[in-house]
Amino acid sequence: MKTLHDLISPAGVAGRTVLVRSDLNVPLDGGVITDDGRIRASVPTIWALSNARARVIVTAHLGRPKAGASDEENAAFSLAPVVDRLSDMLNMPVRLVRLADGPPQLADGEVVLLENVRFDARETSKDDAERAELAAELAALTGSDGAFVSDGFGVVHRKQASVFDVAATLPAYTGSLVTAEVEVLRRLTEDPARPYVVVLGGSKVSDKLAVIEALLPKVDQLLVGGGMCFTFLAAHRHSVGDSLLETSQVENCRRLLESGKIVLPTDVVVADDFSADANTRTVGVDAIPDGWKGLDIGPASVAAFGEVLSGAKTVFWNGPMGVFELAPFEHGTRGVAQAVVDATSSGAFSVVGGGDSAAAVRALGLPEQGFSHISTGGGASLEYLEGKELPGLAVLDK
Repeated sequence: MKTLHDLISPAGVAGRTVLVRSDLNVPLDGGVITDDGRIRASVPTIWALSNARARVIVTAHLGRPKAGASDEENAAFSLAPVVDRLSDMLNMPVRLVRLADGPPQLADGEVVLLENVRFDARETSKDDAERAELAAELAALTGSDGAFVSDGFGVVHRKQASVFDVAATLPAYTGSLVTAEVEVLRRLTEDPARPYVVVLGGSKVSDKLAVIEALLPKVDQLLVGGGMCFTFLAAHRHSVGDSLLETSQVENCRRLLESGKIVLPTDVVVADDFSADANTRTVGVDAIPDGWKGLDIGPASVAAFGEVLSGAKTVFWNGPMGVFELAPFEHGTRGVAQAVVDATSSGAFSVVGGGDSAAAVRALGLPEQGFSHISTGGGASLEYLEGKELPGLAVLDK
């Protein structure tokens, strides 16, 4: 794959128009950005191009708008809040423009952001011709000597017009973010330092089944928390009360447990309601009351997971240990995250696998510099670790 360095040096990009696919899909609450991590991660590539006097057009998506709906219906998915934050981070004005308005007028070094690319149904179409048509329109914005930089790692597992088809249309390069993400994931898959410990959380076993099956032969131990742990506990024939349970996955969990590498919680925090003011108890995993639901791992489990992590040389963590958004159930995620930080300070190479894990790090006020790498792409990271071909990366190798 050709990189941003290959594009900028030695001929330079001054006066050329470069289309950058970034991942700016940030969470919003009432139009206010609640976590700007993905914007911050996108800034270095955009800044490098602007500083090299390229004319930069950034394309990105936000949420799942209804393609073809009116501007009023899709107002909640506008990138307007993002363009304001991006302007602040770049310390320069960034305009929000629309594809329908044609090629924007740009001075050397100027940056514009295209409105949500998913407003156009062709972006996510399964029809190759429809996606290619949109890609041609995006490429046309750059003129006769344009280039494309893929820097949205969180979308490289999608075969979409602004990710895949544009890269097949224009001279294509990886941005600094995508380059760094691939280097980190190769380090996890090709020759990780041992012991190699993976921590997986989140809601459903079915969402993580493929990555568990791919990782088990490669890791030394795999620690399981979050809502998915209750299906594993059910495979041990424990009663899990009203906890999240995927009955269709119990036999799969029983099979996976035969590896001897999976470590489960020994205690959990249970509640009589899914709310911050619910009644709570900490109980052993063999004593979950009927009608109560497990919403976090308990302190003994945090200590046990921490003990395993303290000896690790490589750590990959994806998925919270509980419902960290509610204060009574944040302690498991905080404790395990701190154990990963401690392992990192002792020399381990640690990767936070994006998504809710990265959000938890920031929401809980944990030091981002305490981890070796925080990924921006939860789904993309997992698919890479599963060994799947990611369309947005594969096209860059051609």
